Amino acid sequence: MEADYLLNWAENFQFSTNNVHYPKSIAEVQELVKKSSSLRVLGSRHSFNRIADSEEMLISFDHLNKVISLDKEKKQVTVEGGIKYGELCTYLHENGFALHNLASLPHISVAGTIATATHGSGLENGNLSTGVAAIEFVNANGDLVSLGKDDREFDGVVVGLGALGPVTKVTLDLQPTFEVAQVVYVNMPMESLKENFEEIMGSGYSVSLFLDWGSDKVNEVWVKKRVEPGGVAEFPDDFFGAKKASVKMHPVPSMAAESCSEQLEVAGPWYDRLPHFKMEFQPSAGKELQSEYFIPLENGYEAMMAVREMSEQIHPHLFISEIRTIQADDLWMSTAYQRDSVAIHTTWKQEIPEVMALLPQMEAKLDKFNPRPHWAKLFTIPYATLSSRYPKIEDFKDLLAKYDPEGKFRNEYVSKNIYGK
Repeated sequence: MEADYLLNWAENFQFSTNNVHYPKSIAEVQELVKKSSSLRVLGSRHSFNRIADSEEMLISFDHLNKVISLDKEKKQVTVEGGIKYGELCTYLHENGFALHNLASLPHISVAGTIATATHGSGLENGNLSTGVAAIEFVNANGDLVSLGKDDREFDGVVVGLGALGPVTKVTLDLQPTFEVAQVVYVNMPMESLKENFEEIMGSGYSVSLFLDWGSDKVNEVWVKKRVEPGGVAEFPDDFFGAKKASVKMHPVPSMAAESCSEQLEVAGPWYDRLPHFKMEFQPSAGKELQSEYFIPLENGYEAMMAVREMSEQIHPHLFISEIRTIQADDLWMSTAYQRDSVAIHTTWKQEIPEVMALLPQMEAKLDKFNPRPHWAKLFTIPYATLSSRYPKIEDFKDLLAKYDPEGKFRNEYVSKNIYGK
Protein backbone atom coordinates (compact mmCIF):
# COMPACT_ATOMS: atom_id res chain seq x y z
CA MET A 1 0.00 0.00 0.00
CA GLU A 2 1.45 3.36 -0.99
CA ALA A 3 1.46 6.22 1.50
CA ASP A 4 2.60 9.82 1.39
CA TYR A 5 6.24 10.29 2.31
CA LEU A 6 6.82 9.74 6.00
CA LEU A 7 8.61 11.90 8.52
CA ASN A 8 9.40 10.99 12.09
CA TRP A 9 7.54 12.81 14.84
CA ALA A 10 10.10 15.60 15.20
CA GLU A 11 10.46 15.91 11.40
CA ASN A 12 14.25 15.76 11.51
CA PHE A 13 14.37 12.98 8.92
CA GLN A 14 12.30 11.38 6.17
CA PHE A 15 11.93 7.62 5.98
CA SER A 16 13.64 5.98 2.99
CA THR A 17 10.45 4.45 1.61
CA ASN A 18 6.78 5.34 1.37
CA ASN A 19 5.84 1.67 0.96
CA VAL A 20 3.89 1.24 4.19
CA HIS A 21 1.56 -1.66 4.98
CA TYR A 22 -1.12 -1.62 7.68
CA PRO A 23 -1.94 -5.25 8.54
CA LYS A 24 -5.14 -5.97 10.45
CA SER A 25 -4.21 -9.44 11.71
CA ILE A 26 -1.17 -11.38 12.84
CA ALA A 27 -1.68 -13.74 9.90
CA GLU A 28 -1.36 -10.76 7.58
CA VAL A 29 1.87 -9.74 9.32
CA GLN A 30 3.22 -13.25 8.81
CA GLU A 31 2.39 -13.15 5.10
CA LEU A 32 4.06 -9.77 4.66
CA VAL A 33 7.19 -11.07 6.36
CA LYS A 34 7.26 -14.21 4.21
CA LYS A 35 6.92 -12.24 0.98
CA SER A 36 9.41 -9.51 1.84
CA SER A 37 13.18 -9.55 1.54
CA SER A 38 13.62 -6.51 3.78
CA LEU A 39 11.31 -4.68 6.18
CA ARG A 40 11.05 -2.81 9.48
CA VAL A 41 8.15 -1.96 11.79
CA LEU A 42 7.05 1.59 12.56
CA GLY A 43 6.19 2.40 16.15
CA SER A 44 4.94 5.85 17.10
CA ARG A 45 7.79 7.39 15.04
CA HIS A 46 9.26 9.06 18.09
CA SER A 47 12.81 7.90 17.32
CA PHE A 48 15.30 10.61 16.37
CA ASN A 49 17.57 8.35 14.35
CA ARG A 50 16.99 5.71 11.64
CA ILE A 51 16.50 2.70 13.90
CA ALA A 52 13.06 2.03 12.33
CA ASP A 53 13.96 2.94 8.76
CA SER A 54 13.73 0.65 5.73
CA GLU A 55 14.54 1.17 2.08
CA GLU A 56 11.95 -1.40 0.93
CA MET A 57 8.96 -1.86 3.21
CA LEU A 58 7.56 -0.56 6.48
CA ILE A 59 4.81 -2.17 8.54
CA SER A 60 2.61 -0.03 10.76
CA PHE A 61 0.70 -1.60 13.66
CA ASP A 62 -1.93 1.15 13.74
CA HIS A 63 -4.62 -1.56 13.45
CA LEU A 64 -2.93 -3.99 15.86
CA ASN A 65 -3.33 -1.87 18.95
CA LYS A 66 -5.84 -3.66 21.17
CA VAL A 67 -5.91 -5.19 24.63
CA ILE A 68 -6.06 -8.95 24.15
CA SER A 69 -6.68 -10.08 27.72
CA LEU A 70 -6.45 -9.06 31.37
CA ASP A 71 -5.57 -11.77 33.89
CA LYS A 72 -6.59 -10.32 37.24
CA GLU A 73 -5.30 -13.28 39.23
CA LYS A 74 -1.84 -13.22 37.68
CA LYS A 75 -1.88 -9.41 37.54
CA GLN A 76 -0.91 -9.38 33.87
CA VAL A 77 -2.22 -7.76 30.72
CA THR A 78 -1.59 -8.99 27.18
CA VAL A 79 -1.70 -6.43 24.37
CA GLU A 80 -1.01 -6.11 20.67
CA GLY A 81 2.31 -4.47 19.87
CA GLY A 82 0.88 -1.27 18.41
CA ILE A 83 -1.03 -0.10 21.47
CA LYS A 84 0.14 3.19 22.97
CA TYR A 85 0.69 3.61 26.68
CA GLY A 86 -1.81 6.44 26.95
CA GLU A 87 -4.57 4.17 25.62
CA LEU A 88 -3.54 1.15 27.68
CA CYS A 89 -3.18 3.02 30.95
CA THR A 90 -6.74 4.29 31.18
CA TYR A 91 -8.01 0.74 30.59
CA LEU A 92 -5.76 -0.65 33.31
CA HIS A 93 -6.74 2.03 35.83
CA GLU A 94 -10.44 1.47 35.18
CA ASN A 95 -9.84 -2.19 36.01
CA GLY A 96 -7.86 -1.46 39.17
CA PHE A 97 -4.33 -1.97 37.87
CA ALA A 98 -1.18 -0.01 37.08
CA LEU A 99 2.20 -0.40 35.41
CA HIS A 100 5.34 0.06 37.48
CA ASN A 101 6.39 3.22 35.66
CA LEU A 102 5.92 5.31 32.53
CA ALA A 103 8.10 7.39 30.23
CA SER A 104 7.78 11.16 30.08
CA LEU A 105 5.45 10.78 27.08
CA PRO A 106 2.32 8.58 27.04
CA HIS A 107 2.12 8.86 23.24
CA ILE A 108 4.61 6.08 22.47
CA SER A 109 3.85 2.47 21.50
CA VAL A 110 4.43 -0.46 23.84
CA ALA A 111 6.43 -2.53 21.34
CA GLY A 112 8.64 0.35 20.25
CA THR A 113 9.27 1.43 23.82
CA ILE A 114 10.32 -2.05 24.85
CA ALA A 115 12.55 -2.54 21.81
CA THR A 116 14.62 0.53 22.67
CA ALA A 117 14.72 0.26 26.51
CA THR A 118 12.84 3.53 26.92
CA HIS A 119 12.37 4.53 30.55
CA GLY A 120 10.92 6.76 33.21
CA SER A 121 12.77 7.68 36.39
CA GLY A 122 13.29 6.26 39.87
CA LEU A 123 16.09 4.56 41.76
CA GLU A 124 13.84 1.56 42.36
CA ASN A 125 12.24 1.49 38.91
CA GLY A 126 13.61 -0.39 35.93
CA ASN A 127 12.97 0.81 32.40
CA LEU A 128 9.65 -0.10 30.81
CA SER A 129 11.11 -3.25 29.25
CA THR A 130 11.52 -4.72 32.74
CA GLY A 131 7.73 -4.95 33.01
CA VAL A 132 7.58 -7.54 30.23
CA ALA A 133 6.50 -11.03 31.32
CA ALA A 134 6.18 -12.59 27.85
CA ILE A 135 6.71 -11.54 24.25
CA GLU A 136 5.64 -12.82 20.83
CA PHE A 137 7.24 -11.91 17.50
CA VAL A 138 7.31 -13.04 13.88
CA ASN A 139 10.69 -14.38 12.79
CA ALA A 140 12.14 -14.09 9.30
CA ASN A 141 10.41 -17.29 8.15
CA GLY A 142 7.04 -15.86 9.14
CA ASP A 143 6.70 -18.15 12.17
CA LEU A 144 5.38 -16.97 15.52
CA VAL A 145 7.88 -17.17 18.39
CA SER A 146 6.64 -16.84 21.98
CA LEU A 147 9.00 -16.48 24.94
CA GLY A 148 8.44 -15.96 28.66
CA LYS A 149 10.71 -15.12 31.58
CA ASP A 150 11.62 -18.78 32.10
CA ASP A 151 12.99 -19.11 28.56
CA ARG A 152 16.77 -18.89 28.21
CA GLU A 153 16.59 -16.39 25.34
CA PHE A 154 14.04 -14.07 26.95
CA ASP A 155 16.56 -11.54 28.32
CA GLY A 156 18.09 -11.25 24.88
CA VAL A 157 14.85 -10.80 22.97
CA VAL A 158 12.99 -8.13 24.95
CA VAL A 159 15.19 -5.16 24.00
CA GLY A 160 15.42 -6.39 20.42
CA LEU A 161 15.95 -3.11 18.52
CA GLY A 162 13.36 -4.31 16.01
CA ALA A 163 15.99 -6.68 14.61
CA LEU A 164 14.36 -10.00 15.52
CA GLY A 165 11.04 -9.39 13.77
CA PRO A 166 7.71 -7.63 14.30
CA VAL A 167 6.53 -7.83 17.93
CA THR A 168 2.89 -8.86 17.73
CA LYS A 169 2.02 -9.49 21.37
CA VAL A 170 3.38 -8.43 24.77
CA THR A 171 2.36 -9.51 28.28
CA LEU A 172 3.09 -6.95 31.00
CA ASP A 173 3.24 -7.40 34.77
CA LEU A 174 0.83 -5.23 36.74
CA GLN A 175 0.30 -3.94 40.26
CA PRO A 176 -2.76 -2.47 41.98
CA THR A 177 -3.59 1.02 40.80
CA PHE A 178 -2.24 3.91 42.85
CA GLU A 179 -2.16 7.67 42.98
CA VAL A 180 0.74 10.07 42.58
CA ALA A 181 1.19 13.69 43.64
CA GLN A 182 3.76 15.93 42.00
CA VAL A 183 5.65 19.05 42.99
CA VAL A 184 8.11 21.12 41.01
CA TYR A 185 10.94 22.83 42.87
CA VAL A 186 12.81 25.70 41.27
CA ASN A 187 16.38 26.99 41.35
CA MET A 188 18.16 24.29 43.29
CA PRO A 189 21.86 25.14 43.77
CA MET A 190 23.97 22.81 41.64
CA GLU A 191 26.25 22.46 44.66
CA SER A 192 23.47 20.59 46.47
CA LEU A 193 24.00 17.65 44.12
CA LYS A 194 27.64 17.19 45.07
CA GLU A 195 27.05 15.53 48.43
CA ASN A 196 23.38 14.60 48.05
CA PHE A 197 22.97 13.30 44.50
CA GLU A 198 21.48 9.90 45.32
CA GLU A 199 19.37 11.28 48.17
CA ILE A 200 17.89 13.90 45.86
CA MET A 201 17.25 11.42 43.06
CA GLY A 202 15.71 8.97 45.53
CA SER A 203 13.43 11.50 47.21
CA GLY A 204 10.36 10.41 45.24
CA TYR A 205 8.89 7.54 43.27
CA SER A 206 10.18 9.40 40.20
CA VAL A 207 12.53 12.39 40.16
CA SER A 208 13.76 14.50 37.23
CA LEU A 209 16.20 17.39 37.16
CA PHE A 210 15.76 19.95 34.40
CA LEU A 211 18.63 22.33 33.65
CA ASP A 212 20.06 24.45 30.86
CA TRP A 213 23.72 24.32 32.00
CA GLY A 214 23.80 28.11 31.79
CA SER A 215 23.97 28.86 35.53
CA ASP A 216 24.93 27.33 38.87
CA LYS A 217 21.32 26.26 39.45
CA VAL A 218 19.12 23.34 38.47
CA ASN A 219 16.15 25.11 36.87
CA GLU A 220 13.48 22.65 38.02
CA VAL A 221 13.28 19.46 40.09
CA TRP A 222 10.15 17.39 39.40
CA VAL A 223 9.37 15.13 42.35
CA LYS A 224 6.57 12.58 41.96
CA LYS A 225 5.51 10.73 45.12
CA ARG A 226 3.26 7.72 45.47
CA VAL A 227 0.18 8.43 47.59
CA GLU A 228 -1.10 5.53 49.64
CA PRO A 229 -4.88 5.07 50.00
CA GLY A 230 -6.19 7.60 52.48
CA GLY A 231 -2.75 9.18 52.75
CA VAL A 232 -1.16 12.44 51.71
CA ALA A 233 2.27 12.87 50.14
CA GLU A 234 4.50 15.24 52.08
CA PHE A 235 6.67 17.72 50.23
CA PRO A 236 8.98 20.02 52.20
CA ASP A 237 8.85 23.71 51.36
CA ASP A 238 12.63 23.81 51.02
CA PHE A 239 14.25 21.04 48.98
CA PHE A 240 18.04 21.19 49.16
CA GLY A 241 17.91 24.92 48.61
CA ALA A 242 15.11 24.83 46.02
CA LYS A 243 11.64 26.27 46.60
CA LYS A 244 8.23 24.95 45.61
CA ALA A 245 6.85 26.46 42.43
CA SER A 246 3.61 28.31 43.13
CA VAL A 247 2.34 27.87 39.58
CA LYS A 248 2.33 24.97 37.16
CA MET A 249 5.60 24.60 35.25
CA HIS A 250 6.80 23.30 31.86
CA PRO A 251 10.28 21.70 31.62
CA VAL A 252 11.16 24.37 29.05
CA PRO A 253 10.54 27.60 31.03
CA SER A 254 9.50 29.63 28.00
CA MET A 255 6.68 27.22 27.10
CA ALA A 256 3.12 27.16 28.44
CA ALA A 257 2.46 24.46 31.04
CA GLU A 258 -1.04 23.56 29.79
CA SER A 259 0.21 20.33 28.19
CA CYS A 260 2.00 19.14 31.34
CA SER A 261 0.73 16.68 33.92
CA GLU A 262 -0.84 18.14 37.07
CA GLN A 263 1.44 19.52 39.79
CA LEU A 264 1.05 21.59 42.98
CA GLU A 265 0.61 18.48 45.20
CA VAL A 266 -2.73 17.54 43.64
CA ALA A 267 -2.93 13.74 43.73
CA GLY A 268 -4.25 11.83 40.74
CA PRO A 269 -4.04 8.49 38.94
CA TRP A 270 -0.54 7.12 38.31
CA TYR A 271 -0.92 7.34 34.52
CA ASP A 272 -1.85 11.02 34.72
CA ARG A 273 1.16 12.00 36.87
CA LEU A 274 4.13 9.76 36.02
CA PRO A 275 4.43 11.15 32.44
CA HIS A 276 5.45 14.80 32.16
CA PHE A 277 2.92 15.41 29.39
CA LYS A 278 -0.77 14.73 28.90
CA MET A 279 -1.94 12.35 26.19
CA GLU A 280 -4.36 14.85 24.66
CA PHE A 281 -1.64 17.43 23.91
CA GLN A 282 1.31 17.44 21.53
CA PRO A 283 4.24 16.38 23.67
CA SER A 284 7.41 18.28 24.49
CA ALA A 285 8.71 21.07 22.25
CA GLY A 286 7.76 19.61 18.86
CA LYS A 287 10.41 20.43 16.29
CA GLU A 288 13.47 19.30 18.19
CA LEU A 289 16.35 16.82 18.44
CA GLN A 290 17.15 14.52 21.34
CA SER A 291 20.23 12.74 22.66
CA GLU A 292 20.67 10.72 25.86
CA TYR A 293 23.56 8.95 27.55
CA PHE A 294 23.41 6.39 30.37
CA ILE A 295 26.14 6.59 33.02
CA PRO A 296 26.74 4.36 36.08
CA LEU A 297 24.83 5.81 39.04
CA GLU A 298 27.94 6.32 41.14
CA ASN A 299 29.35 8.64 38.44
CA GLY A 300 26.18 10.69 38.00
CA TYR A 301 27.28 13.97 39.58
CA GLU A 302 30.79 13.80 38.10
CA ALA A 303 29.32 13.14 34.65
CA MET A 304 27.01 16.13 34.98
CA MET A 305 29.98 18.32 35.86
CA ALA A 306 31.83 17.04 32.80
CA VAL A 307 28.93 18.10 30.56
CA ARG A 308 28.76 21.42 32.35
CA GLU A 309 32.28 22.19 31.11
CA MET A 310 30.64 22.57 27.69
CA SER A 311 27.94 24.94 28.89
CA GLU A 312 28.96 27.83 26.62
CA GLN A 313 28.83 25.60 23.52
CA ILE A 314 25.65 23.75 24.56
CA HIS A 315 23.48 26.57 25.86
CA PRO A 316 22.72 28.39 22.55
CA HIS A 317 21.40 25.18 20.93
CA LEU A 318 19.42 23.86 23.86
CA PHE A 319 15.78 23.65 24.86
CA ILE A 320 16.51 21.79 28.12
CA SER A 321 18.39 18.82 29.61
CA GLU A 322 16.85 16.24 31.94
CA ILE A 323 18.61 14.00 34.46
CA ARG A 324 16.89 10.76 35.54
CA THR A 325 17.81 7.47 37.22
CA ILE A 326 17.05 3.90 36.12
CA GLN A 327 17.43 0.69 38.10
CA ALA A 328 19.74 -2.01 36.73
CA ASP A 329 18.32 -5.00 34.85
CA ASP A 330 19.50 -8.17 33.08
CA LEU A 331 18.13 -7.49 29.59
CA TRP A 332 21.10 -7.96 27.27
CA MET A 333 20.77 -4.83 25.14
CA SER A 334 19.26 -2.60 27.80
CA THR A 335 21.04 0.67 28.43
CA ALA A 336 20.81 -0.19 32.15
CA TYR A 337 22.19 -3.73 31.74
CA GLN A 338 23.63 -4.75 35.12
CA ARG A 339 24.26 -1.23 36.32
CA ASP A 340 22.06 1.31 38.10
CA SER A 341 22.16 4.28 35.77
CA VAL A 342 21.84 8.02 35.45
CA ALA A 343 20.47 9.24 32.13
CA ILE A 344 21.69 12.59 30.82
CA HIS A 345 19.05 13.57 28.30
CA THR A 346 19.16 16.67 26.12
CA THR A 347 16.38 18.19 24.05
CA TRP A 348 18.07 20.32 21.40
CA LYS A 349 16.78 22.94 19.05
CA GLN A 350 16.48 21.51 15.56
CA GLU A 351 19.84 22.88 14.46
CA ILE A 352 21.13 19.66 12.96
CA PRO A 353 24.69 20.59 11.82
CA GLU A 354 25.47 22.35 15.10
CA VAL A 355 24.04 19.58 17.29
CA MET A 356 25.72 16.78 15.34
CA ALA A 357 29.03 18.62 15.78
CA LEU A 358 28.45 18.93 19.54
CA LEU A 359 27.54 15.28 20.18
CA PRO A 360 31.05 13.81 19.70
CA GLN A 361 32.41 16.51 22.00
CA MET A 362 29.86 15.59 24.66
CA GLU A 363 30.60 11.89 24.16
CA ALA A 364 34.32 12.60 24.63
CA LYS A 365 33.59 14.40 27.91
CA LEU A 366 31.61 11.38 29.10
CA ASP A 367 33.86 8.68 27.66
CA LYS A 368 35.60 7.76 30.92
CA PHE A 369 32.19 6.84 32.37
CA ASN A 370 31.49 4.32 29.56
CA PRO A 371 28.24 5.96 28.41
CA ARG A 372 25.61 3.93 26.59
CA PRO A 373 23.46 6.03 24.24
CA HIS A 374 19.70 5.68 24.03
CA TRP A 375 19.12 3.39 21.07
CA ALA A 376 16.46 5.65 19.51
CA LYS A 377 18.16 9.02 19.94
CA LEU A 378 21.08 10.78 18.30
CA PHE A 379 24.64 9.63 18.98
CA THR A 380 27.96 9.25 17.15
CA ILE A 381 29.74 6.65 19.33
CA PRO A 382 31.49 4.24 16.93
CA TYR A 383 30.74 0.52 16.83
CA ALA A 384 34.01 -0.62 18.44
CA THR A 385 33.37 1.54 21.48
CA LEU A 386 29.63 0.92 21.64
CA SER A 387 29.94 -2.86 21.39
CA SER A 388 32.52 -2.95 24.20
CA ARG A 389 29.85 -1.56 26.56
CA TYR A 390 27.45 -4.46 25.97
CA PRO A 391 28.88 -7.70 27.42
CA LYS A 392 26.17 -9.80 25.75
CA ILE A 393 26.32 -8.31 22.26
CA GLU A 394 27.81 -11.48 20.72
CA ASP A 395 25.02 -13.55 22.28
CA PHE A 396 22.54 -11.06 20.85
CA LYS A 397 24.08 -11.56 17.40
CA ASP A 398 23.59 -15.30 17.85
CA LEU A 399 19.87 -14.64 18.39
CA LEU A 400 19.74 -12.53 15.24
CA ALA A 401 21.45 -15.32 13.31
CA LYS A 402 18.90 -17.81 14.63
CA TYR A 403 15.72 -15.82 14.01
CA ASP A 404 16.83 -13.72 11.03
CA PRO A 405 19.71 -15.56 9.32
CA GLU A 406 19.48 -13.61 6.05
CA GLY A 407 19.18 -10.18 7.67
CA LYS A 408 15.62 -9.49 6.57
CA PHE A 409 15.11 -7.13 9.53
CA ARG A 410 18.61 -5.65 9.36
CA ASN A 411 18.75 -2.06 8.17
CA GLU A 412 21.62 0.41 7.90
CA TYR A 413 21.28 1.32 11.58
CA VAL A 414 21.52 -2.30 12.78
CA SER A 415 24.37 -3.09 10.41
CA LYS A 416 26.35 -0.10 11.66
CA ASN A 417 25.71 -0.32 15.41
CA ILE A 418 25.43 -4.08 15.97
CA TYR A 419 27.76 -5.43 13.27
CA GLY A 420 30.10 -2.50 12.67
CA LYS A 421 29.43 -2.45 8.92
